[in-house]
Amino acid sequence: MHFKASMLRFLLLWLLVFCTAFSSSSARPPPFAMRISCGARENVHTPPTNTLWYKDFAYTGGIPANATHKSFITPPLKTLRYFPLSGGPENCYNLNNVPKGHYSVRMFFGLVNQTNFDSEPLFDVSVEGTQICSLQSGWSSQDDKAFAEAIVFLSDGTASFCFHSTGHGDPTILSIEILQVDDNAYYFGPQWGQGIVLRTATRLSCGTGQSKFDADYSGDLWGGDRFWNYIKTFGQNSDRPRSTESSIKQASLSPNFYPEGLYQSALVSTDNQPELTYAMDVEPNRNYSIWLHFAEIDSSVTAVGQRVFDILINSDVVFQDVDIIKMSGDRYAALVLNTTVAISGRTLTITLKPKHGSHAIINAIEVFEVIMAESKTSPEEVSALQTLKNALSLPLRLGWNGDPCVPQEHPWSGADCHFDSNSSKWFIDGLGLDNQGLRGFLPDDISKLSHLQSINLSGNMIHGAIPSSLGTIASLEILDLSYNFFNGSVPESLGQLTSLQILNLNGNSLSGRVPAALGGRLLHGASFNFTDNAGLCGIPGLRTCGPHLSAGAKVGIALGALLLLLLIGICSMCWWKRRQNILRAQQLAARDAPYAKARTHLSRDIQMTWPYNNHGHSRTAAENGPSLLS
Repeated sequence: MHFKASMLRFLLLWLLVFCTAFSSSSARPPPFAMRISCGARENVHTPPTNTLWYKDFAYTGGIPANATHKSFITPPLKTLRYFPLSGGPENCYNLNNVPKGHYSVRMFFGLVNQTNFDSEPLFDVSVEGTQICSLQSGWSSQDDKAFAEAIVFLSDGTASFCFHSTGHGDPTILSIEILQVDDNAYYFGPQWGQGIVLRTATRLSCGTGQSKFDADYSGDLWGGDRFWNYIKTFGQNSDRPRSTESSIKQASLSPNFYPEGLYQSALVSTDNQPELTYAMDVEPNRNYSIWLHFAEIDSSVTAVGQRVFDILINSDVVFQDVDIIKMSGDRYAALVLNTTVAISGRTLTITLKPKHGSHAIINAIEVFEVIMAESKTSPEEVSALQTLKNALSLPLRLGWNGDPCVPQEHPWSGADCHFDSNSSKWFIDGLGLDNQGLRGFLPDDISKLSHLQSINLSGNMIHGAIPSSLGTIASLEILDLSYNFFNGSVPESLGQLTSLQILNLNGNSLSGRVPAALGGRLLHGASFNFTDNAGLCGIPGLRTCGPHLSAGAKVGIALGALLLLLLIGICSMCWWKRRQNILRAQQLAARDAPYAKARTHLSRDIQMTWPYNNHGHSRTAAENGPSLLS
């Protein structure tokens, strides 16, 4: 019996260990989070939660500076980054290695701590090419206007945050936060999805307390560390606060994970003003998603039916017979109601109208502007434009940062865009960069802008050859490269552009024969200008060309001429050497001539005076042997 009891305890212990291990392994991992301290030279940790903020030197341009601390809700960071207009009207942070998911993104703005600096710049803000915010005058003195926040889907591993100058000071950015939330967070209906951006218009905590972030409530990290702006009344003598320390059921639930403390305070209407009414300014002709939070924390209401009210948005009833205890299942239990409405005017008014019981109650309010996410420009064409930007040494004042076509309020200067509804992408159909002081060369990658209809690069200082790849842009109708420093020949491929109507290559240093196909186009109403190119020939209006040689023939002739010159040189050297040898031999002969003559005379004298022998017969030369001189 004792053995069985021991075995049972052993098995129970192992079961507990297994369940604990399984629970730990299956627990949801923490959400992805990235926080950037703009202008910081090193990573920063801030109190009270020791939050890590990364330095931003590797991310963007602009100018780092010291920041003034204007609001208690802004992160306690000492630096910011501002973007002078001289660096371009669009400036962006492009962050890589961001996991695919649903995110709450937030940017805090600041003021530069320098004398004689614009105290409050006004500019626009976009996320992933969609404009979410236009700063209005007075933002620096309002806590909930010191940042822009939105909930977006990020699907390509990157996140882009752009700041667009509007001519009213230089954009100044204190910090950027990317906080992952649940994939289904703030689902509001069939329209919800990856094509939707929810911009935070307001987020209010009603009743007692103070403004807080989710972290201050010890909220779940998957909630996105929302900021709740405390509001103690909707109007003088219109309501009174309520609060409780009792725990709230059903608060921190998926997918929104609201903090429990949010429901422990509320505003309740009064006998003098039975209705609760909250009004806020909004942008006209927009859709707004409204989230209303309730918990019955009033000790005077203890049962179903004791408090029932209707909810109206701009005088239209959106929820009837709201009974918090009935709908949430109990007292001290959270209830969240959501609706999405179209607002045509500039005011959104939320009214709680009692039906049973004399008072209405509310704990918190969230209002989001529903924005259709902008379709992006074709990535291939964005890459081609960046290559063109570098090759032409594009001036900084033109910017060319972010997406060329979106937000539509801030397209790139010099790039014309066209939206293709079939692919749901933007394409570049025109380049107008005439008289911009461009230098460098025209890269082959310009052909990747395959939807171009017009190119005007006239009046610059572009050099090098005209790329033959231009002939592959079948839609091209206008090509103006006049008054630059292009050299070489006119590419044969330009003759393939059957849609080309205007071609201006005048004022360059081009040479060679103009392609015959281009000359033929002149008979069909096209307008071509090749003047002020001394080396061009071959069509009416230009000089007549000589025999046309291909590039290979020209190379062959050059090599033949070089070999001929080399051969002549070798022959000349051989002749010179031979001539030197002959002259040297003559000089030696002239020097030895007197001695040779004297020895010749001596031989003749000896032969003439040779004595006769004893027999009286003379000897011939053959008989006497060889001559003394050989």
